[in-house]
Amino acid sequence: MKLCDLKPYAGKRVCVALSGGRDSVALFHELRTRGGEYGIVLSALTCEHGIRGEQSLRDLEFVRALCRDACVPLRVFSASVPARARSSGRGLEEEGRLFRYECYAEVLSSGEADLVATAHHADDFAETVLFRLCRGTSLGGLAAIGERDGIVRPLLRVTRAEIERYVAENGLSWTEDESNADVRYTRNFLRREVIPALERAIPGAAAHLATFARGAEEDDKYLCSLAETALSEREDGVCVPVALPDPVFSRACVLAMKKLGVVRDYTRANVEEISALRRLQSGRKASLPSGAEAVREGDEIVFPYPRAQEEGEAAFCLGTIFFGGYAVEAGEGESAEGLRLDLGALPEGCVVRCRREGDVFRPFGGGEKTLKKYLSDKKIPARIGRQIPLVALGKEIYAVCGVEISDRIKLTEKTVRKGYIRTEKRR
Repeated sequence: MKLCDLKPYAGKRVCVALSGGRDSVALFHELRTRGGEYGIVLSALTCEHGIRGEQSLRDLEFVRALCRDACVPLRVFSASVPARARSSGRGLEEEGRLFRYECYAEVLSSGEADLVATAHHADDFAETVLFRLCRGTSLGGLAAIGERDGIVRPLLRVTRAEIERYVAENGLSWTEDESNADVRYTRNFLRREVIPALERAIPGAAAHLATFARGAEEDDKYLCSLAETALSEREDGVCVPVALPDPVFSRACVLAMKKLGVVRDYTRANVEEISALRRLQSGRKASLPSGAEAVREGDEIVFPYPRAQEEGEAAFCLGTIFFGGYAVEAGEGESAEGLRLDLGALPEGCVVRCRREGDVFRPFGGGEKTLKKYLSDKKIPARIGRQIPLVALGKEIYAVCGVEISDRIKLTEKTVRKGYIRTEKRR
């Protein structure tokens, strides 16, 4: 029995997210036994969440033994997800998901693999669609488990029953996560109670949910393309015509906010507040996250670019900082884009500003030099060098935004708080 199509991954270095559970063991076995036919170079990673005590450690040893016997390299990540959840205020499920995606991003950004393969299957897809529908997701949000940013899902069209048959045919052993039986967790409740009830009432319900979500994704992509075409930019901001149909207008507003650097903090309520401006007179405004705003001007909603701060400075903080012609977004965790740094090594009191005489910089892996000399060595024109946002404390430069971080804040084995800085030129 062939479990899935491996042709899309031919010639790639594929790292399997291996928990030791039945689904991931089946995917690991498929890639190990058939991957050679396609020139696939296999490795694995596992994420130890620190949730289930000794059982979690037993699962880790099972995964280690499985990879050792198969002569497959294994990368182990460990964290206390409960501690992270207490600190962030997020639930265990959400915090665990964020931790796993940080691990995936680390493997991809370090160059250890071209792709990370997870064992999400068709039934997982249906459960996630139902979960998001119940939480009031948008049409785009129904594209629940897609392939993105180097993360692939080879089993997404394979059912749980097919995986069970594959495991039985190949005599595979796996570990059973006891928490999967705990219906206090939302996804377990959907998996064990709701989906089976739906299937009894309407056979094939799970497959129909997945099919609906795939169609919704295509519809959303088309509407987003119309919204992108409808946007226009001028010297002082981004403009959205008020006469657009509602589905296109709302997507155009989201795209406009993103162009201003409002990437994560907006809500449906923000979009509704912007939409309300279409019924109001010119000059009326809506306040948006990160200090942005939307203004009704004639037949358009204008999203003004924030005023430049080229001559001054702004306190460095997590979130989006508008400085000159740039949006500087700083955050905690992993990111496949931008500069990665040790937030714990960044001293308090840092500001975002432009170059000043006497600035010094210690490039990643290099010795200290004047910032002017560094920019010259990088062949960055003086005109550009004077505009680039910097993270600084006094004369010490800790990040040349969009270019490089200081060696003083690089990630090390002792790093506790990983972070990132993404920089986008707004105009």
